[in-house]
Amino acid sequence: MKKRLLALALLSGLITFYGCGDTKKKNTTQDVETTENETQKEEVMEVQAPNIVGVAAGNADFSTLVAAVKAAELVGTLSGEGPFTVFAPVNAAFEKLPEGTLDGLLKPEGKQTLTSILTYHVVSGSVKAADVVKAIQDNNGSFVITTVQGNTLTASLDGENVILTDAKGGISTIVLTDVEASNGVIHAIDTVVMP
Repeated sequence: MKKRLLALALLSGLITFYGCGDTKKKNTTQDVETTENETQKEEVMEVQAPNIVGVAAGNADFSTLVAAVKAAELVGTLSGEGPFTVFAPVNAAFEKLPEGTLDGLLKPEGKQTLTSILTYHVVSGSVKAADVVKAIQDNNGSFVITTVQGNTLTASLDGENVILTDAKGGISTIVLTDVEASNGVIHAIDTVVMP
């Protein structure tokens, strides 16, 4: 009888021991799976970073620009692969336009002009602020940038500020630089530039 009790106790102990081992293995397996899932989620999040339109839409200071991009039917273009550099006017920049100008541009009959203005704010390639400053310094204080629209902007420095001079002599200051997007970079400007 003692041998049976001893055998049962030993068997019970082995079952408990192996049961705990299985639990640890399951927990370890679950930990590995959780870590793999978290890594996959991080990779997906990196892949799904917002594009230029998404970044602009997520910032209240660009709400007028987003409305203009929609009216010009450029959402698909600026959501494309790129890369693009956008000199993005903040809302206050659009408020500087003569009264009624923006309303006229947002109407269907203003679409062609609006498209021309908006594409004048876009450059092919991803150009960081440091690249612009270096190009200005390497070119005797000014650097000509060809836009997607076809006309040029001239970048120069005013102290530490990068200034853009448009085809009509208008001046805009870059007020925020290097806002990253999945298909390029955005630099916010304080005045709408005109081709």
